[in-house]
Amino acid sequence: MTQFAKWFAETLAAGLPEPNAMVLVTLGDRPHGRTVLLKDHGEGGFIFYTNRTSRKGRDLAGDPRCCTVFPWYALGRQVTVEGTARPLSMRESEPYFHSRAWRSQIAAWASRQSTVLSSRAELDGRVADLERRWPEGSQVPMPDFWGGYLITPDTVEFWESGQNRLHDRLRYYRAGDGWGIERLSP
Repeated sequence: MTQFAKWFAETLAAGLPEPNAMVLVTLGDRPHGRTVLLKDHGEGGFIFYTNRTSRKGRDLAGDPRCCTVFPWYALGRQVTVEGTARPLSMRESEPYFHSRAWRSQIAAWASRQSTVLSSRAELDGRVADLERRWPEGSQVPMPDFWGGYLITPDTVEFWESGQNRLHDRLRYYRAGDGWGIERLSP
C-alpha cells in the first residue's frame, strides 16, 4: 500500500486526466468491466462509491471477488489489484456523499444505474423533480441504495514499461499478517 501511495502521488503530480480512474471487473453471469473512480486508499484497501442496485452492485452482492486496473499509460505504468469488496456502512458512506456537489447528490437519486431508460427526457424529468424536492442549499439525504465499497486486496501488481518489452512486474501478495513480494517475467 506504501508503493501504491507513492505511485499515485506521482500520477497526481504528473497532471494526468482522471488519475483516480480505475477499471473495475466484477463477476456476474459473466465478467463485467467498467471505469469507476477511486475515492480513497490506505492500509485497508481501495474505496469507490456507486449505486448498489447497479450491475456492479448486484455482481458484488453475489460474488465479492473483483479486480481493478489503474491504467496510467502516459507514465508507462499500471497497477492491478485483485481482492474482495465489501459494502461500507451508511455511516461510513455518508461523509463522502455529503461532500459531493449538490447536483451529484441529486444525480445519485435520479439514476437507476444500469436500467434501461425510455429517453433522456425521462432522466431529465427525474432530476427536475428532485431539484424541486431538495432545492440547492438544502440537505439531500443519502439514498439507501447508494454507498461505498472497500476492496481489500489479495494481490497488487505493479507493472512498469521497459525497453524492448522487458517490463518490470512486481506482485505483492498476502502472506499471513503481512505481504510477500515476487518479480514476474514481463
